[in-house]
Amino acid sequence: MAKTKSKDASEKKSKAERRRADYVERDVSWMYFNRRILQEAAKEQVPLLERLSFLGIYSNNLDEFFRVRVASISRLLDEPSLDKNTHRDLKHSLKVINKLNEQYSQDYTRTVDEVFARLADNGIRLVDETQLTDDQTVYLRQFFYDKLNGLVNPIWLNEIDNLGRLEDNRIYLLVERKEAGDDGKTRYAIVKIPDKRVGRWVRIPSANEGDAIIMYLDDVVRQSLPLIFLGLKPATYRAWSFKFTKDAEMAIDNDFEYGTLEKIKQGVDSRRHGDAVRVLYDRTMPKDAQRRILDRLDIDELDTRLGGGRYQNHKDLMSFPDCGHKELKYPHWEHVMKHEMFQPDSLLDKIREKDRFLHVPYHSFDGYICVLQEAALKPEVKSIKTTLYRLAKDSKVVKALISAARNGKKVTAVVELLARFDEESNIKWSRRMQEEGVNVIFGVEGLKVHSKLLLIESKKGDIACVGTGNFHEGNAKVYTDYFMMTARRGIVREVADVFDFIEHPYIHPQFRELMVSPNSMKRRMLRLLDGEIANALAGKEAWVKMKINHITDKDMVAKLYEASRAGVKVDIVIRGNCSVVPGVPGLSENIRCVGIIDRYLEHSRIIIFCNGGNNKFFIGSADWMPRNLLNRVEVYTSVYDPDMRRDLMRTVDFGLRDTTNGRLVDGQGTDAMQTGEPFRSQEQLQKVYEEENR
Repeated sequence: MAKTKSKDASEKKSKAERRRADYVERDVSWMYFNRRILQEAAKEQVPLLERLSFLGIYSNNLDEFFRVRVASISRLLDEPSLDKNTHRDLKHSLKVINKLNEQYSQDYTRTVDEVFARLADNGIRLVDETQLTDDQTVYLRQFFYDKLNGLVNPIWLNEIDNLGRLEDNRIYLLVERKEAGDDGKTRYAIVKIPDKRVGRWVRIPSANEGDAIIMYLDDVVRQSLPLIFLGLKPATYRAWSFKFTKDAEMAIDNDFEYGTLEKIKQGVDSRRHGDAVRVLYDRTMPKDAQRRILDRLDIDELDTRLGGGRYQNHKDLMSFPDCGHKELKYPHWEHVMKHEMFQPDSLLDKIREKDRFLHVPYHSFDGYICVLQEAALKPEVKSIKTTLYRLAKDSKVVKALISAARNGKKVTAVVELLARFDEESNIKWSRRMQEEGVNVIFGVEGLKVHSKLLLIESKKGDIACVGTGNFHEGNAKVYTDYFMMTARRGIVREVADVFDFIEHPYIHPQFRELMVSPNSMKRRMLRLLDGEIANALAGKEAWVKMKINHITDKDMVAKLYEASRAGVKVDIVIRGNCSVVPGVPGLSENIRCVGIIDRYLEHSRIIIFCNGGNNKFFIGSADWMPRNLLNRVEVYTSVYDPDMRRDLMRTVDFGLRDTTNGRLVDGQGTDAMQTGEPFRSQEQLQKVYEEENR
């Protein structure tokens, strides 16, 4: 009997190991993705200030990852009803994440030190409070009274039972204050760095003309501690930084007495009371002081605690001042103003003649704004409907919609209030639009509306826009996305059906031109892959080319493996999570995944099927993740226009050729650079679009 149990346990273990060998768990694959950003920051060819920016992006990504994904795992592990196998897998994932985090943290620190050393060689020098001249000390004393006085308010540590009540993702100093004399008391205090009000970087006078001297605001506060504790007995000070990250899950009250806006607002407020799941601290902090902090954050053995360098919150490296050194940044690239989008003729009429598209940020997003502004003014336009997932701080999109409402159009905006970390902004804009007479709909109960749609209903003929990214002017300057504008009746009619479904989720429309989730997108994607498999087995040409952000859905991964085994050539340009393990003989030798990290964030989703030589092109909003395929309203549209099809194929092919910024995603986290003649896909696309517009 004992032998049978041992055999069963061994078989279960081997199955689990095989599963891990051919499927990279979602959160582990995310760690590999974020490492690719760190690898880009370490490249000597990248301009120094851009390397700093990548280091800031890496840090910011990690903060959000721990607030959302790691916090979710921790919550699940606390569930008493969780089955043993799931508990084991989650615990294993958490251990792998923490191990990788510790390993990458060492690489990160080395890269930060190297970049700042190189910046010093270029006349930008970082100093701390121990390296100041007399003139700089005088300057900082006045700076304290001008900028910091009243913003830095210490709290004695013994007065705080739970540090988790404080705001997370902020920089804190644990200050040790030791009074003079042998019997002088030692007390600890917590000081929050007021970087949100003052900024993280302080430029101070330099004795050498042409040199730029920069200080962390943290060190300015350290220098000012005697002024902050003014009025107390003379003392010496030591200070160590720390930060902590809370669980970002929102507690939403479903009480029927509250409206949707109020529920989400309460949920945002509830984040402030989440449990701490990660703490970073200066490794030189004494053990006793570490214990005082950790005890007051209630950090357990499965949470992340990591001793690091002197400074925390490296996301601020994204805003490091250039000090006039433009040569240490990427050269400026113009956002091409497509001639067809900026002529005095009617844009709506042009779209009725032929499908039009924008590929931002290479093309200017202002072309889309012009379409909205014309629709807001034209008398023949009866209504405008759009989905809004994330909105710019000073949104031109919303202003155009409000203009349309004021001009008597019936305007409907489907606003997703649960867009992670943009809830407060979306609430603000929703209220503003409601005040101006816009019909604001808050999505579908239980489903996030992530699709990127616009519908303009007009007496002269309706128009639709389907995109891969948000209608957001800020995103459109740094995210690569496509927006297709069309008057094709089949597509326009089905976009209208999607809006009907959002307003009346009990109806179940059928789609041919669009693939819509949760309706039938996943089933149709699998069927298209089956078509390629059948063609390959019949000896016909069979391939799939894709550009996508994430692939983690197990059914889609399994189908890609089936396609590879059948001889289908699968080429994928991927940005983030990739649960596929490419290049494994007998499993995935026909699959290649290329991850690109460059000046623009790769965000567009493009899927091209060989389809026996009659290629099928799709663009849309969904990644191949369970949440996108099953739990969100997502849309892919067919693409028929020959010019746009050529452009989509070129974009994917350029990405697959990239040897300067394209890494072969291998499922192991190594992700080595592709080899061959130097080819940078984003640079080549920029050149092509500039030439085409001359």
